[in-house]
Amino acid sequence: MALDSTLDGDYTIDPSHTSLGFVARHAMVTKVRGKFVDVTGTGHLDAADPTRSSLHVVAKVASVTTGVDQRDEHLRTNDFFDAPTYPDITFTSTKIDVVDDTNFTVTGNLTIKETTRPITFDLELTGPVQDPWGNTRIGLEGSVVVNRKDWGVNWNTTLEAGGVLVSEKVTLSLDVSATKNA
Repeated sequence: MALDSTLDGDYTIDPSHTSLGFVARHAMVTKVRGKFVDVTGTGHLDAADPTRSSLHVVAKVASVTTGVDQRDEHLRTNDFFDAPTYPDITFTSTKIDVVDDTNFTVTGNLTIKETTRPITFDLELTGPVQDPWGNTRIGLEGSVVVNRKDWGVNWNTTLEAGGVLVSEKVTLSLDVSATKNA
């Protein structure tokens, strides 16, 4: 399957319109939502053969925000991400399968702290659009559920009534806006 040939080329992620989000259950009853706001990266879209496309994303751990400063600071410590020692979370695709004209299954390596593990998730392509500055812009949206302990993000505490304070399962969501390089 071939995509619109005007999509062919290299892309740069627009950090001001991109985020890596997460949702984790707190105290077994509510969900805490957060995101990494400093996200950069690149991609290549091969319109004739989308399986030869690629994506590389870097999120700065220090940019984590949940809307609660004390929680954000705790997330930056070794209890969770250890931002001073491991400043980046990275994803690099290793395989892209075509589902249809706008949907793909992406496999790649996610690195958090010193651990790199493969993940696979569905990714939707939106656009292209011509932005007000004359750039060709595309969007990429996808999510995956991971077990944070698989990446050494282990901190937790047991609740008096049973259960744990922070769920092991975390939903990661990637929402990317990228512009085509000249």
